Amino acid sequence: MAYRRQPNYGNQYGGQGYGGGRRRGGGQFKMMLIIAACFAAFSLFKYYSGGQYNEVLGEKQYVGGIEPEQEIALGLQSAPAMVQQHGGLHPSAEGQEFVKRVGRRLVENSIARETKYQYDFHLLADPNAVNAFALPGGQTFITYALFEKLESEDQLAGVIGHEIGHVIARHGAERMAKQSLTQGLTGAAVIMAGDYSTAQAAQMIGNLVNMSYGREQELESDEIGVRLMSSAGYDPHALKGVMEILEKASGGSRQPEFNSTHPSPENRIERIDEAIQKWHR
Repeated sequence: MAYRRQPNYGNQYGGQGYGGGRRRGGGQFKMMLIIAACFAAFSLFKYYSGGQYNEVLGEKQYVGGIEPEQEIALGLQSAPAMVQQHGGLHPSAEGQEFVKRVGRRLVENSIARETKYQYDFHLLADPNAVNAFALPGGQTFITYALFEKLESEDQLAGVIGHEIGHVIARHGAERMAKQSLTQGLTGAAVIMAGDYSTAQAAQMIGNLVNMSYGREQELESDEIGVRLMSSAGYDPHALKGVMEILEKASGGSRQPEFNSTHPSPENRIERIDEAIQKWHR
């Protein structure tokens, strides 16, 4: 879920752009228009032709042609750097086993076992960042700063279930494909307009689109987390307690939801209740 704010991966276009802001002749303008249209068309074609059917969720996704095996490789390659970034693994063997046991129970008793991913669960030593996240392919992490605030095994299952939801829903691949599309369309706007101010406006719009996309991913992962918890015998109501812990940890200082990559805890709790009505028996 990456509870903290997601970094901005948008391109930064410097300088004066094509033509340096000077008026261009009719022939040159037509040529740049054609180039921009081709650039945009290629970006759209690449995005929509990369759709794949997610058999576990029963829906088509646009993932830029990335295969599950590639997601697994990317996650395994990135995992050591993420561990190092958060101060290494926590030294408690008991804590590590607890996190792994809850993760395994969620996978082995739910739709997660139907996927190809290589799930593994880790407790990070970081005592400051209240965070949990999953890399593409199944590598899943929770920081000690969040772990120590949890009040029950069910709440831990809620955090881990949410992160497994990101993996099952292939949110990492979706984000990469979406960012690639946004960058391509922004580049087309720069080519067509030929000035930096238009590039800035196009980039701002693209960033807002991707923020909204991230919020929907979080809500989807909450629902999948509820589904996994119910299947594995955990109480999905505990996930609402996690939202309250996160709200308290933030000190109440949040950006407006429109300008945040994550939905507000209040909205998430409402949607969690809906998911419980749908999946919990």
